[in-house]
Amino acid sequence: MRLPVFDRRRAGVLLPMSALDAALGRGGRAFVDWLSEAAFSVWQVLPAGPVGEDRSPYWVRSDHAGNAAFLDAAELPDPNAPIDPEFLAASGPWLHDYALFEALTRAHGGAPFWQWPPPLRDRSPEALAQAANELAPEIARIEREQYAFHLQWNQLRAHARTRGVRLFGDLPFYVGPSSVETWAHRELFQLTATGEPAAIGGVPPDYFSQLGQLWGNPVYDWQALRRTDFSWWLARVRAQLARMDLLRIDHFRALAAHWAVPAGAADARGGTWLSTPGELLLRRLLDEFSDLPLVAEDLGVITEDVLALKSGFGLPGMRVLQFAFDGDPANAHLPYLHERDCVAYTGTHDNDTTLGWYASLDRDTAQRVDYFLRVTEGAMPAALIRAALGSVARLAIIPAQDILGLDSCARLNTPGTVEGNWTWRLPAGALTAQLARDYARLNGAFGRAPG
Repeated sequence: MRLPVFDRRRAGVLLPMSALDAALGRGGRAFVDWLSEAAFSVWQVLPAGPVGEDRSPYWVRSDHAGNAAFLDAAELPDPNAPIDPEFLAASGPWLHDYALFEALTRAHGGAPFWQWPPPLRDRSPEALAQAANELAPEIARIEREQYAFHLQWNQLRAHARTRGVRLFGDLPFYVGPSSVETWAHRELFQLTATGEPAAIGGVPPDYFSQLGQLWGNPVYDWQALRRTDFSWWLARVRAQLARMDLLRIDHFRALAAHWAVPAGAADARGGTWLSTPGELLLRRLLDEFSDLPLVAEDLGVITEDVLALKSGFGLPGMRVLQFAFDGDPANAHLPYLHERDCVAYTGTHDNDTTLGWYASLDRDTAQRVDYFLRVTEGAMPAALIRAALGSVARLAIIPAQDILGLDSCARLNTPGTVEGNWTWRLPAGALTAQLARDYARLNGAFGRAPG
């Protein structure tokens, strides 16, 4: 499948919107302008939905709503002007449920929905109608907030297009345990009678954790999803494609088989691989969207069925240079084994910064890196960035922390931990005009600058 973003060699920067002030307004436009000046033509972001107290963008509280923290307060629409009826009509299937869910959550001190009174927990029509009446001002405020998100996102995307920058989004595979999705669509998830997760997602032990990763997200009832012709999945993908030019499916390997762990387990080692009807879902998506601009996050425990699913649908995958130097000459992350239709990274949001990664290497691995990349003192992260830009991959993505040469203090997320993640902010004034000129020259040298 030939994706529009893969029409030529491109380079992009990975920067979560949470790292910017006024991300959907002045902050986002300034970053887009810098990308354009530096000859980057792709901005990769993390999921932009509303998050919980842990700030994780992979515990979204809604697949359709946007994170109001990204709004530019100085550019909000007139509070006295009516909301565009077209927005209300298009958002009807989710907006009121989301606003009511958030208003109820706040009214109950942030408690998960399974701790609410049973009539509200179980969505009794009479209880919901009464709550909607009592919480009407808060519901109206949240709905107007989402309208502002819609307007500012579209304005930012239009600005990006004028500057030749495409938006590369990220679709979380799962949703948060207490979310409007699980509250309003309980039949699609493996939940207890009260709505708590009965089985949760994660992965077995891997590169990131000896105990595996236990995410806490409820796993799907795939048979229920099949009975509805995957309509819920179609809606969530449609919502993201309305905002993005390219979309990464997080945890793609779970479309072949997913790791399900009984709720209450101490870690992820007690889970089980269960089959997923991913081929049926992808065929349904292709039926619905003739041009499906998807990238598969094919990292972790990748088996032949995952590779067959990815290649069968012609989906580009990911190659991460920080994973390349284990001494195996057949390691697919080594630059000489990259494919044209893939996305090459120095590291992802789950990796340490390249400077931090390099500093933590054992002696043997460091020597392999040094020999392969001809690293000399002080050459990191520039050497790994050059390797990514020099890859045959049509798209190379560099995290903003590597662009700035930052150490582990700027790490965004450490998988398997819950403290101190998702808080990094782009330092004010760090993206200078000189840095843009340097990267414009570098992107040009590797054939990734606009023609």
